Amino acid sequence: MAIFSPVGEKEITRAIVNEWSRFMDEYTESDVIIVGGGPAGLICAHDLAKAGVKTLIIERNPHLGGGFWTGGYFMAPLTYRSPADKILDEFNIPYRKVEKGLCVSPAPANVSRFISAAYEVGVGVLNCTTVYDVVLRGKTPGVGGDLQDARMGGVVINWTALDYIPRGQNTLDPVCLETKIVIDDTGHEAGVMQLLAKRDLMKLKKEQPMWIERSEEEIVEYTGEVYPGLVAIGMSVASFHGLTRMGPTFGAMLLSGRRGAEVTLKLLGK
Repeated sequence: MAIFSPVGEKEITRAIVNEWSRFMDEYTESDVIIVGGGPAGLICAHDLAKAGVKTLIIERNPHLGGGFWTGGYFMAPLTYRSPADKILDEFNIPYRKVEKGLCVSPAPANVSRFISAAYEVGVGVLNCTTVYDVVLRGKTPGVGGDLQDARMGGVVINWTALDYIPRGQNTLDPVCLETKIVIDDTGHEAGVMQLLAKRDLMKLKKEQPMWIERSEEEIVEYTGEVYPGLVAIGMSVASFHGLTRMGPTFGAMLLSGRRGAEVTLKLLGK
């Protein structure tokens, strides 16, 4: 007796292709694009989508979560300093208090729950995709227009796999996605901001040595808009402002993501 429905290869292929096309058509334009799907990006995307904002995460890896999967020194327990444990309570993530103001939590439980929570409120995810450039919109369009008065209008994307093809052979043209706000959650490399810095549209400062007590406060405090239509969250904040490294503790990632969502909602007039 057959257990599964009588569906064959062509129906499965057609389903994959059609769903992919539907998704890309839907997210060719969105309210917010978050570049990078680390902990800050996941929290930010969750809060935005929950508030009714059409949100897309673009992640260059096949998986979401960033450094959450490995913790510090490839050891799975994540450390959180208070008050980040309140967010763990909110998302029903298990943790154990090891001393006053400090708790540990299993990395897989964190990553899986934050990813699930983002999907549950309608966040779109485009993985294996790299942002190679940005789209700008300005007050003075046309030949000779001044880019200094421009703002973010979208991103230019292509397959991450192209990075592994020798130069001269990877001649596949990119495509563009439009959005109202771009959020940089690319971590220490500050990938989106680097694209602007290469064109002298902004300047980045050198990240300073580790200082956990100071850095977590700074990351949250300095989370915000760094260029018209571009918001920095997570460790990209440290790379832009030249702040101290945060080290193997993750509370500021969660609070920075939440703060980034609050800033973005204000920019969108919500």
